[in-house]
Amino acid sequence: MFDDLDVRALSRRPGVKWSRAEPDVLPAWVAEMDFPPPPPVREALIRCVDEDLGYPAWDGRRAGNPLRPAFAERMRARHGWVLDPAHVREFTDINQGLQAVLNVVTWPGDGVVVHTPTYPPFLETIASMGRRRHPVPYTPDGDSWTFDADRLDRELRERPARVLLLVNPHNPTGRALRREELQALADLALRHGLLVVSDEIHSDLVHGPHRHIPFASLSAEAAARTVTLTSATKAFNVPGVRCAVAHVGAAEVREALAHPSHLYGEPNTFGVAATLAAWRDGDAWLAELKQVLARNAALVREELPPGVRYRVPEATFLAWLDCRALRLDTDPHTFFLKNARVLLNDGRSFGTEGEGFVRLNFGTSRSILHDILRRMRTSLD
Repeated sequence: MFDDLDVRALSRRPGVKWSRAEPDVLPAWVAEMDFPPPPPVREALIRCVDEDLGYPAWDGRRAGNPLRPAFAERMRARHGWVLDPAHVREFTDINQGLQAVLNVVTWPGDGVVVHTPTYPPFLETIASMGRRRHPVPYTPDGDSWTFDADRLDRELRERPARVLLLVNPHNPTGRALRREELQALADLALRHGLLVVSDEIHSDLVHGPHRHIPFASLSAEAAARTVTLTSATKAFNVPGVRCAVAHVGAAEVREALAHPSHLYGEPNTFGVAATLAAWRDGDAWLAELKQVLARNAALVREELPPGVRYRVPEATFLAWLDCRALRLDTDPHTFFLKNARVLLNDGRSFGTEGEGFVRLNFGTSRSILHDILRRMRTSLD
């Protein structure tokens, strides 16, 4: 299932990942894997088509969406986090959830703390909504990454902020934060009155021996000032179904999001069906996927061109590649597209800290990944 991929068939896909690549280019950019979704997800979507495409029986505005108890059960079973399903609501995707929350709890000019580099649409959201970005840089720490919580504490005393936007596991570095790091951030949030918006969309893709700890599970105090955003779309590779959930632990945010009742919409029948099938019946597939991704992460380490620095990610299917030592005549994104015919994400789109970096998506078959890495090495030879 995971290695039986045909480049010719993939190149005919109408989705953004392959359609934006020229015929001789291998795309390894947007955070979407090449694998087909789990069989239970496909079967659930077919049932929707065969049985009923009318209005669903559930109505999210009346707390009837089956995603709510399903999410609560998944968090209890996987992380020991017991939550109230009544505090869960749905969005079409993570970006909509973030924008909805920022819309009701912040004003233009308010500060949003965010680890950098970070997911480009989050940077775009902060800028387009007129909020002030307060960066917390991830810096190299041996084979991993770290950030300076004490420095953030000092900065917040001088320039207060309203929201801490946490991306954990982190995109693009693949860092999975430890409990003590999360607790340090929780203490800062309490001390400085920050609402925490925790994007945990990659939580099902943490590689052993590391594990994911939901931020809101740290304590009742942490949960009461946290909005947790997540989705099945990354781990189960169904980004087009457009379905996300939010656990809104902050009571004032729950109330603000409830009115007006239709403003933020609801996920569609396909998104709910796919998510339920993934969470209930997709974990065997997910376990196999994670073995493939761990293998691919090691393959990247073995076959990268000399001079490219790579810290094996603790989560995700994304490699954050430091190309600064190559001393190229142009940015590495342009260089590898032109000379290797490989399409990567330009590190600069992740913020100024991404200068000289590219992001490589290794969520593909062994043979395709091998060809991507071979092309990159050859281009530098």
